[in-house]
Amino acid sequence: MERSPLAADPARSRGREFPGTSDETRGPRSAFQRDRDRIIHSIAFRRLRSKTQVFVAPEGDHYRTRLTHSLEVAQIGRVIARALGLDEDLTEALCLAHDIGHPPFGHAGEEALDRALVDHGGFDHNAQTLRTLMRLESPYCAHEGLNLSWEVLEGLAKHNGPVHAPHWALAELDAAFPLNLEGWPTLEAQVAAVADDIAYDNHDIDDGLRAGFLELDDLLTLDFIADQWREVERRFPNAPRDRQLRELVRGQIGWMVNDVLAQTRAATAGMDDPAAIAGAGRALAGFSPALHAAERRLKAFMYAKLYYHPEQTATADKADAVIERLWQTYCEDPARMGTRWFESLPGEEPHRSRHIADFIAGMSDRFALERVREFHGDAVSDLSNV
Repeated sequence: MERSPLAADPARSRGREFPGTSDETRGPRSAFQRDRDRIIHSIAFRRLRSKTQVFVAPEGDHYRTRLTHSLEVAQIGRVIARALGLDEDLTEALCLAHDIGHPPFGHAGEEALDRALVDHGGFDHNAQTLRTLMRLESPYCAHEGLNLSWEVLEGLAKHNGPVHAPHWALAELDAAFPLNLEGWPTLEAQVAAVADDIAYDNHDIDDGLRAGFLELDDLLTLDFIADQWREVERRFPNAPRDRQLRELVRGQIGWMVNDVLAQTRAATAGMDDPAAIAGAGRALAGFSPALHAAERRLKAFMYAKLYYHPEQTATADKADAVIERLWQTYCEDPARMGTRWFESLPGEEPHRSRHIADFIAGMSDRFALERVREFHGDAVSDLSNV
């Protein structure tokens, strides 16, 4: 595929926060390839294998976690980037890293930490992604963080659009390494954002059907899904139902990807300067107006039928209690965090509380459950719901 003039160019990167620290002897890689590899090799990325995507601490091996979701987002993102002639490595790095700031138990964990930090600036998973990659994950001798390229950090900060009122964590990092928060990010970052939407819209359907929380008849009340289902039945009338359902999900993904390609090509027609992307005043990579409206309807359906399913909300309440108990335990006895975290504990607020929140946010679901059982016995029951 011919490279688009709108693609981010790793040879023209704005650089890294800590310059002059790259070891160019470690393979012939571009700046964005190095960023992707640093993310994949990070401990924070590995922990995603045991962090909630939809279901908290699932018993089954077939359900998605934050790690498998991130890999699926990266696959979709690369397909779109390749078709548009964008930088695939930058797109992949953004897709792989976008959920690293999520605490254990997904949004339930985030809400609990945000409440715990209410007097100390609150908690935001997107800002925590930047905080993790720029400060907390520090495997190198010469600097803090992974020292990723400006374009990766900018894309992670703004993959959902310009940030006019940054969370405290993002504001601190932006002050140290300005990320032009009020402009639109690269097309690669915009592609990563829409790839995330495509992945979780459709793969959450897959997991919800598998768990029995969603019913096909309910899904078919959405006309655009009913259209896809009729096509599946026409093409594969004798296939087993489980295979038909997986074909439905694949068809939905393909439909959405093709729509994004057509819409993005139309939105960028005649443009040849990547600098124009930041000042465009709107997202240029994304769904068409018709699909955007359909996707909003799908999200509303998923919230009503899956995310706010009574079993899901009951489990979220238990997860909230786990985080609250951990917070109370570490505030009362921070030595329980372990030597390294305890010895680096700041003495003054808000830094003390933020340090404890960093520790909890980095936990996997499994580790959080192990710790709360260690500290409180059977006070919190099993959170598994599938």
